[in-house]
Amino acid sequence: MVKVLVVKTKSRIDGMKKIFQYYTDTFRTFQNKTIIIKPNFNTADPPPASTDITIIRELISHLISVGAKKVIVMERSGPANTHQTMVIKGLYTLQEELGNFDIIDLSQPQTHWIPYNSDDLHWKKGFLYPKLLETADAIITLPCLKTHQFGGHFTLSLKISVGLVPRDGYNYMSELHSSPHIRKMIAEINQIYNPSLIILDGVDAFVTGGPAKGSLKNAQVMLASTDRIAIDSIGVAILRELGTTPEVSKGSILDQEQIARAIELSLGIKSLEKIDLVGYDKYSQNYVEKIKKMLN
Repeated sequence: MVKVLVVKTKSRIDGMKKIFQYYTDTFRTFQNKTIIIKPNFNTADPPPASTDITIIRELISHLISVGAKKVIVMERSGPANTHQTMVIKGLYTLQEELGNFDIIDLSQPQTHWIPYNSDDLHWKKGFLYPKLLETADAIITLPCLKTHQFGGHFTLSLKISVGLVPRDGYNYMSELHSSPHIRKMIAEINQIYNPSLIILDGVDAFVTGGPAKGSLKNAQVMLASTDRIAIDSIGVAILRELGTTPEVSKGSILDQEQIARAIELSLGIKSLEKIDLVGYDKYSQNYVEKIKKMLN
């Protein structure tokens, strides 16, 4: 069984504190380790278009408090300029405030890339990914809860990995967004790493549109898990409960193409019955029962 923690909350700070408490043992393992944080900064638009800086502040502060050796926030934006996005989001201001963490702009030419390819990829030439992924001890991803109107259908923890593929040189993003296999290709990027923790911000959600602009609903929920398929399945269930697009609403959750390809690649659970939905408190447990109805 794989646990997905559900925290029903209006406050991202409250949600993060409860996630830290629940995953106390996990955070203990980060002592003296190098931790990469991968936010969702494809643009600087406010949440759920991008990761709220409050979440990053809370996470970095907590990692410092548990004795992480090095914390790195790593991202490549697009279509927006990465540096400008980081400035607008307040990442460099946060660095001045907290210190003790590095920022890696993956759009910069000093980034060291490694090629990834295999016979069963839907990418024509494979793709590149940052060498830093292979040297870090742990990776924490910070997706948002939203739909994707440009072929992805939804953008949760699997889709956040697109920001680990470069835009310069060969035009990987053009290949991705022009391919009928876009959702399978999204899943395939995820073979390059295994997240130690995923924290999904669903305080606000786009139920149509996305990733930068969309129809907003206050979902007032945060999720955490170590399994991308599990947390994306619950994310899709919540979008359905809120009322979302025909593409996200139809069929079995596990038949959603991003998720189905991720299952083929053994990136996580293979059955919804393997998800143990954990409500942090009574308020969250009541919401868990609503989610379970969307899984059946």
